[in-house]
Amino acid sequence: MPESHSKESSTMSVLEVLQRVARPLGDAVRVDSAEAVRVSDRSALAGRMERLARTAALGSEPDASVARWLIRAVAAEIGVFPASIDPLYRARGRGETRNDFTVPAMNLRALAFHSARAVFRAAQSTDAKAVVFEIARSEMGYTAQRPSEYSASVLAAAVAEGHSGPVFIQGDHFQVGAKRFADHAVKEVDALRSLIGEAVEAGFFNIDIDTSTLVDLTPRTLEEQQQLNVILCAELSQEVRRREPRGVTISIGGEIGEVGGRNSTEAELRAFMDGYNRTFARLQPGSAGLSKISIQTGTSHGGVVLPDGSIADVKVDFETLRQLSEVARRAYGLAGAVQHGASTLPEEAFVRFAEAGACEVHLATNFQNMLFDRLPEGLRKEMYTFLDTNYAAERKSGMTDEQFYYKVRKNSIGPFKKALWGLPDDVLGTLGGAWEKQFRLLFERLGITGTRAEVDRFVKGPVVRPRMASYLKGTGLETDIRDLAD
Repeated sequence: MPESHSKESSTMSVLEVLQRVARPLGDAVRVDSAEAVRVSDRSALAGRMERLARTAALGSEPDASVARWLIRAVAAEIGVFPASIDPLYRARGRGETRNDFTVPAMNLRALAFHSARAVFRAAQSTDAKAVVFEIARSEMGYTAQRPSEYSASVLAAAVAEGHSGPVFIQGDHFQVGAKRFADHAVKEVDALRSLIGEAVEAGFFNIDIDTSTLVDLTPRTLEEQQQLNVILCAELSQEVRRREPRGVTISIGGEIGEVGGRNSTEAELRAFMDGYNRTFARLQPGSAGLSKISIQTGTSHGGVVLPDGSIADVKVDFETLRQLSEVARRAYGLAGAVQHGASTLPEEAFVRFAEAGACEVHLATNFQNMLFDRLPEGLRKEMYTFLDTNYAAERKSGMTDEQFYYKVRKNSIGPFKKALWGLPDDVLGTLGGAWEKQFRLLFERLGITGTRAEVDRFVKGPVVRPRMASYLKGTGLETDIRDLAD
């Protein structure tokens, strides 16, 4: 720990740091103690959240962690809270909701606060509430966003845009790395267990477990092929249930077909689900299992880039998506099947996900593309120079510049996070407008307009208050909070 942090932690209390971090909120918030804040002027909050979100994303410790706690605490005070979409998905599996909409799960890799604001504006204009914000295990690394920062960005955006009620924040692709598992299986699984705990503490009440990387296609039977996927998914599901707060049933997703591989089949889905249900019932009797299942239907993450930088056409097997969604609902009570890697598809394709009965679709790369297309030339050049220096090994023989930069430019998001926050207001305004327009189009085509009523009917809470202790781990202030109640 830097000397300045150590010195400060020994001379300042949590309350003093909290009061300092809360200063930009002015008289809109009253700090009563190191664990309690009160909102005294909700109308004044919206215009003051950006400074707090900036501290949460860019501040030094302990300010950044305290800002993340404060955002969540303030949001809870005005009825904005992380929630599980599980009740809505269970109702869909029982046939008690509409089946003509597909929930968009959006990976906001860059400028999460700004892009989430655009999501909330688009949702309000379309009366949509069935929207998921997510970040994958891999994205946390290259975007330099741990779960507490990501959830703080999304919740700050919700407050800034006047949202009320539940916010669905999801851990996407909490994935077992096949090579790391082969080398050190226990270490890799323990890393995922730790990540689950960190994410749940930060308000991730929706988690997609991806152990499909361990499917072995060499055995003769499907049950044998899916065996390791089944066992580890069930064990990690048990970890989720062990960590979830009182009154919350976290929505858990499983996966049978790693994105980019061959298309999934009904027989594979049944082999996985039957094995999973038996195993999980033995590990966690009486607990809810999966609420959805991810399958492969022909897409790949980020799309396939052609030499000129354009994206190759992808043919999604919508019939497989329809068939497996129906089996998932009727045979297993799930909300349906989940589609990954779809954001770069043609706009006219999105209406077909709702027609096929897909319960969820994951979207990421196109939002990132929109950012890079609108960056000032000087900053983009600086980011590309960074990639030339640090990722040259990923430039394969015959790869054009367009293909190389498209493939690796996501890795510049974390190192240039501060520079992106510093974009001129006119650039941020143009980008936010473009994102909002894209989100609105997607929401309309995915059929989630009007889902406010569905969410309000089935998702009631509870509001889980953040624990200051969990936010202060590693900041140098944690020894000061031993006398605080949980």
